[in-house]
Amino acid sequence: MGDTGRRTPRVPRQEPSPMPRLAIYTLIVCLLAVAAAVVSFAQGSFLGIVWVLLAGLSSNMTWYYVKRDKARKSVTG
Repeated sequence: MGDTGRRTPRVPRQEPSPMPRLAIYTLIVCLLAVAAAVVSFAQGSFLGIVWVLLAGLSSNMTWYYVKRDKARKSVTG
């Protein structure tokens, strides 16, 4: 009853991958734009509308880069 020579297959560790660098940058821009919009509206300026639009754009860019990175990693292995 010894070793039969069979080996158990190694399963790669499933660790969450870090966010891609561009997604982190766009997330930072989104957070800063939200903060700028809050400050702008608090001061009574309608320039905050521009900051809200910028926050929406950068939020969409963040999701795009995260999804693109996940799709790329699922195709390559």
